[in-house]
Amino acid sequence: MSDADYEAFLNKANAGTSDGVQEQSQKSYGTKSVNTSVPKVLEGVQEYYVSDADEPFEPVALNFEGDGLDAQQLGTLLSHGGTVTELSISEWDPKNQYKNIVDAVKKATTTTDVKVFKVELEGTRAEYYVVGLVDGKVVGLKALSVES
Repeated sequence: MSDADYEAFLNKANAGTSDGVQEQSQKSYGTKSVNTSVPKVLEGVQEYYVSDADEPFEPVALNFEGDGLDAQQLGTLLSHGGTVTELSISEWDPKNQYKNIVDAVKKATTTTDVKVFKVELEGTRAEYYVVGLVDGKVVGLKALSVES
């Protein structure tokens, strides 16, 4: 193999890698979770959900009419056709490492009834919603998890 052939091979290999990275970064995972104002206490949260991706928690603020929230209602609210499962806080956080997340959601809501939902996305991706209700809204925090 000549030097020119080897250089062409390397350029082609590197071009393929950068194209793949660009495509991956442009593809968005997750669900739209804000359509109304976000409570200030949730905007300042800077915590990460530990998984294969270590993604930050993001605010959730969605208009909602109802007195209680269950998995089916959240799936409808998110326009998500996949599986939505409700978990207890202790199932989701057995080591109590996300206490700050739960406390922030409690401060943002009018009730101490904080719920956790797992929203299955494609492949090994899921989102965890830690939410409560306040003034006709579902508010809280969510994080993307990659679980291989």
